[in-house]
Amino acid sequence: MRIFIAGMDTETNTFAPIPTGYHSFEEMGIARGDATSKALNEPSCQLFVWRQRGEADGHEIVESLCVCAEPGGITIRNVYEQFRDEILDELKAAMPVDCVLLALHGAFVAEGYDDTEGDLLAHVRAVVGPDIPIGAELDLHCHTTQKMVDNATAIVAYKEYPHTDIMDRAGELYRIIVDTVEGKVRPVMALYDCRMISTFRVQEQPMRGFVDGMTAAEAEPGILSVSLGHGFPHGDVEDVGARMLVVTDDDKPLAERTAERFGKQLFALRNDLIPKFLGIDEALDMALAEPHGPVVIADVSDNAGGGAPGDSTYILRRLIERGIGNVASAMYWDPIAYRFCVEAGIGGTINLRVGGKCGVFSGMPVDLRVTVKGLGRELTQLFGTMPWPLGDAAWVTTDGGIDLIINTVRTQVFHPDCMTALGLDPSERRIVIVKSNYHFQAGFAPIAKRILFCAPPGATQPNFAAIPYTKLKTPYWPKVENPFAADAA
Repeated sequence: MRIFIAGMDTETNTFAPIPTGYHSFEEMGIARGDATSKALNEPSCQLFVWRQRGEADGHEIVESLCVCAEPGGITIRNVYEQFRDEILDELKAAMPVDCVLLALHGAFVAEGYDDTEGDLLAHVRAVVGPDIPIGAELDLHCHTTQKMVDNATAIVAYKEYPHTDIMDRAGELYRIIVDTVEGKVRPVMALYDCRMISTFRVQEQPMRGFVDGMTAAEAEPGILSVSLGHGFPHGDVEDVGARMLVVTDDDKPLAERTAERFGKQLFALRNDLIPKFLGIDEALDMALAEPHGPVVIADVSDNAGGGAPGDSTYILRRLIERGIGNVASAMYWDPIAYRFCVEAGIGGTINLRVGGKCGVFSGMPVDLRVTVKGLGRELTQLFGTMPWPLGDAAWVTTDGGIDLIINTVRTQVFHPDCMTALGLDPSERRIVIVKSNYHFQAGFAPIAKRILFCAPPGATQPNFAAIPYTKLKTPYWPKVENPFAADAA
């Protein structure tokens, strides 16, 4: 069997002021046929599974382009088209193939393409014809579109958040597609629009039980896969929002019933799934009230993993105004400030302007007197088991006892590595503030006495009812209490 594999991954915040161009992908990783021999990232780890499984089964693997960029603003049109066409040219050169496996995201928007994944799948389908199986794996924060479903044979999304199951889902998709080639199954898919826009915390009840129920359903006769595309709220596209996606073995009515069953179950849970977010002072007061630290506060509104700049100063400014010390905060994407720290050197004390550089979501810069405590080059932090680049970084401390990590590659906080690599031990601080939405929990939960979620102003502020969508055509909760009411009228 000849299996063609490729990957293309970024998540687009259409409201963010950060253009995503070629350098953004180059910074995170562009691999031309050799991603599986390099340090793994989110899409390439899927290709690694497919190569490993395929070669173990005696199949030939044709590995194509694999690209990844940190979430940001809309991708430049010709950059997406270049990547798409490179994959298509290599697919044409590899023909005939028995199947295609693609590691995608599902919320990748480029200029002129609100659904790049659907566009790529349509072009791949045009190359291989109607009978060759095409499988795609998506991030659970995807816009699951009918165009994707119409052009793929099977689609599987991650179930876990933090994303600890990427490689497991890759194995699941591999098995479905290879079984399809061998005539053991005939996948069909169905979508159900839940009419919900929110973020869902998989590790907390009742969401944990819902996800476990999805997994249990996959043991039922005829059901091959059950996925929930949570949606990515900060994408102004027609298909934004949560959708159930079910793959069955040649039973479209079963797929439709199962997708509707889970979709209605999720909607019924909606008021129990509303995430709790605190204001800045409320979060700081609660942290200070804890007898022991560290208390970890997540700044969910400046989450680079959702396309935010990573340089906002709202919480930092309030710490200074209130005179709160014994605090560590990471990471501030500020290459200019990092350069000044390098010039000062470890032990140097300088005046440093931090953050507030990228636009209206960033707040105003903060001027500090800091001492440089640590410097590092080409550092990484763990994302699951994968090293994730954070670039060059500096640890600085203020006279008021606030420790900051300043770095040069925009990324959210995943793991304490981003601090300990520079000599800062966050477990020794009373308060730890991380610019992240949820992924940080995998690394920080083991050291945290308590975790709080704070929503100051920012590019990923979770005020879902007030996001100014222009392309969404259907009503949604929480903006409308019952978005299905019009259907029944």
